[in-house]
Amino acid sequence: MATSLTAGQPAPDFALVDQDGKTHRLQDYRGKNVVLYFYPKDETRGCTIEACEFRDEHSALEALGAVVIGVSRDDEASHKAFAEHHGLPFPLLVDADTAVSTAYGAWGPRVVEGVEQMGLIRSTFLVGPDGNLAHVWAPVTAEGHANEVKQVLEALPRT
Repeated sequence: MATSLTAGQPAPDFALVDQDGKTHRLQDYRGKNVVLYFYPKDETRGCTIEACEFRDEHSALEALGAVVIGVSRDDEASHKAFAEHHGLPFPLLVDADTAVSTAYGAWGPRVVEGVEQMGLIRSTFLVGPDGNLAHVWAPVTAEGHANEVKQVLEALPRT
């Protein structure tokens, strides 16, 4: 199941803590493009590929005026270890109760090893400087995704 959110809609606001206990609110990033990516679990194969690709593209994404933020259910300690292990230069937010994931349509039924279960659906939302969704990727294939995001950012009109 993919999100029902589409480009042009206001992005759901949030206030979540990162791996260092700092609270991040979507409104804190008004005026910037925000790459908000939801991923199932720290230190799993696909999530590590995706996070490391965002790490590798981080400077280019920043140069395009974007900030990258990861979100999963994992706790602060797990996020901190994951970020340190892979040198991730962006915040990883804790959505323990899945309220934000649910608001974005990134929480729902998914198939894991042939079994349907509730879980986080790998999805990415590009929130424009105005707070509206500029682009939605759902569901996402981890490999090559950061480059897809970069290409969309490169195509946006420059202000």
